[in-house]
Amino acid sequence: MAKKKTAKPDETVSGKLLDQLRVPQGPVDLSAWDTRATTGFSGTKEAGKLALDAVGPEVSDWQERLFAEGRKGGERSVLLVLQGMDTSGKGGVIRHGAGLMDPQGLRITSFKAPTPAEKRRGFLWRIRQALPTPGLIGIFDRSHYEDVLIARVRNLVAPPVWNRRYEQINEFEAELAASGVTVLKCFLHISPEEQKLRLEARLDDETKHWKYNPGDVDERGLWPDYAEAYQAAIEKCNNAETPWYVIPSDRKWYRNWAVTTLLLETLQDLNPEWPKADFDVPAEKGRLAAT
Repeated sequence: MAKKKTAKPDETVSGKLLDQLRVPQGPVDLSAWDTRATTGFSGTKEAGKLALDAVGPEVSDWQERLFAEGRKGGERSVLLVLQGMDTSGKGGVIRHGAGLMDPQGLRITSFKAPTPAEKRRGFLWRIRQALPTPGLIGIFDRSHYEDVLIARVRNLVAPPVWNRRYEQINEFEAELAASGVTVLKCFLHISPEEQKLRLEARLDDETKHWKYNPGDVDERGLWPDYAEAYQAAIEKCNNAETPWYVIPSDRKWYRNWAVTTLLLETLQDLNPEWPKADFDVPAEKGRLAAT
């Protein structure tokens, strides 16, 4: 029997991805980012899938360390913000990346259109209710940025209102950073051509019809407006402590590996340590042996 070929993911990864995908401060032009790029990874699709599998045990171990720290009085947490056009893969990242971790250490929130009651409380109120508590990794499928994206493109509020929100977001995220929440903001960057292919694939597969929304075609007509809105949001809310990362997302395997790797590197930088025992270990061994 022929030996199955296996890629060696360690040989295909180069450099720290947090440095390579981070958006520099200053003007933002999303057209300058190649949506099919595989930044930091030189291997094939097969190698990319193997690399994601290889990251699994590491990211799981670091997540458990953070969770244990939180259970023993630690105050740190991580918030992963996923933004992107329809079909960019927010759900895919959660399935393939978050699926590698212990669910009890995660808090996943998918934000839909705000209810009338939520609107009356201000756009950040519902976001605050979903923040991860100490020791947890929170994942936002869409986020507070919708209020300077669709709200801007669809004229849901007046320009002076959404213009003020950039600074409100900056103040909010600075508050999070100061309170021990590390914010990891990922823009899943796809091309309009790739989005069209993914929408067509949903229409061609009856098991995917539930994922298709006729309104997505209407939104495609506003692509330039959304690109402008995303550029403004990334540029105006790209701070030293809460930077943005642009994830080339036309290749699903790369997108999943990249976001999971960014999360792993973030956890490694936090370096949570296993809490020390607050009891006499030898004495407890003796007591246990005597039972």
